[in-house]
Amino acid sequence: MTTIAFIGLGNMGNPMAANLVKAGFSVHGFDLVPENLKIAQGNGVTVMANALAAVKDADAVVTMLPAGKHVLSVHENIAAAMKKGALLIDSSTIDVESARKAHAIAQKHGLLSVDAPVSGGTGGATAGTLTFMAGGSKEAFAAAEPVLKPMAGRIVHCGEAGAGQAAKICNNMILGISMIGVSEAFVLAEKLGLSHQALFDVASTSSGQCWSITSYCPVPGPVPASPANRDYKPGFAASLMLKDLKLAQEAAQASGAVTPLGAEAAQLYALFAAMGHGDRDFSGIVEFLRGR
Repeated sequence: MTTIAFIGLGNMGNPMAANLVKAGFSVHGFDLVPENLKIAQGNGVTVMANALAAVKDADAVVTMLPAGKHVLSVHENIAAAMKKGALLIDSSTIDVESARKAHAIAQKHGLLSVDAPVSGGTGGATAGTLTFMAGGSKEAFAAAEPVLKPMAGRIVHCGEAGAGQAAKICNNMILGISMIGVSEAFVLAEKLGLSHQALFDVASTSSGQCWSITSYCPVPGPVPASPANRDYKPGFAASLMLKDLKLAQEAAQASGAVTPLGAEAAQLYALFAAMGHGDRDFSGIVEFLRGR
C-alpha cells in the first residue's frame, strides 16, 4: 500500500486526506491544530506527532498550507527526512517565486516535486472533484497523477515549476473580477425592478454567461447550491479571494503585466474584508455593492 503524508489538515486538507484514505492509501497526517487532527483521525488518517514523523516512510507528501513562507519552512524541514526519489506535492496557493524555491529544495534533496494548487473550494475537496493545476517535470507529474486522482475532477499539467501557481492566480483573478461584474448586474437589476430569476434566466443562457452566474449565483434562489442561499456561509471565503487577488497583483507588478480590473477587484475585496466580512463567502460582495 502506498503511504502518503498529508501536512496541513484544515478546511481543505482534511477532506482531501479523507478521499485519499477512501482510495486505499495509508495516510499519515500532521497539523498544528489539535481539533484538525481529531477530525483527521475520525476520517481514517493516522495522526503523527510532528511533520518529520509523518513523512519518514512516505512515498509521497502533500502539503496544504496558508502561504509561501509556511511552505518553504515546512519543505526545508522535511525534505532531508524523506526517502530519496519520493514525491513532494504542494497544493497550497502561494506566489510563483516561492513555488519555484520549493521545487529547488526538493531537487536539492533528490525528490520529485509538483506545485498543484486547486480550484473547487471545500465542496470540491469533500466531493473529490477539485481541479488541480500542476507545475513540474513530466516525470514528477506522471508520479503525482495517481495521488491526485482520488481528490480530483480534473488534473491539468500546466508546465514546468511554478506553472500551476501561475494558472491558479490567473484563474482566480478572472473569478474575482467576474463575481463583481455579476453582482453589479444583479444590484442594477434590483434597482430597475427586474427579478433575480428573470436576470438569471437571460444571462445564464446569453452572452453574459459565466461560472459566477451559473454555478455560484450571488443572490438566493436561482442556484440552490450557491452560498447565497445559506447567508453566504463560505465555500470560498472573501479573505482567501483577497489573498489570491493580491498574489495576482504581485505577479503582475513583477512581470510588467497591466491588470486594471484585477487591481480594482483587489481593492474592493480589501474593503469588504476590512469591514469585517473576510470570513463570509466571496460572493457576499453583492451585499457590499448594495451599500449594506
